[in-house]
Amino acid sequence: MNKRINISSGAKWEDIVGYSRAVRVGNTIEVAGTTAVDEEGKTVGVNNPYEQARYALAKIEKALQAAGASMKDVVRTRIFVTDISKWEEIGRAHGEFFREIKPAASMIEVKGLISPELMVEIEVTALVSI
Repeated sequence: MNKRINISSGAKWEDIVGYSRAVRVGNTIEVAGTTAVDEEGKTVGVNNPYEQARYALAKIEKALQAAGASMKDVVRTRIFVTDISKWEEIGRAHGEFFREIKPAASMIEVKGLISPELMVEIEVTALVSI
């Protein structure tokens, strides 16, 4: 049986909502929707979708490392954006992390995220080679 490992980022919302930043079961890691909110709860990169995407991806990278993986193990990304016309800026940040890896990816426009300042939320799935 595969052991479940929950990875916490320490965000206060994890206990309130009941989620983990990432969960690893066997060689599969799922990283929760990640936004550009820092440790103090402040939005990073207000009105800057590129900076928000970079910050979220850096947080994802830390969560993967805590789960024993790296960005090279990512096979799928899901990018939720509040303004699809900003796709090139967001895509540029994604490319900086994944240009060589090339996971399957989706970018979906949504009505809104949990805070009006947030423009980007990213989830990933990673498969670690055994």
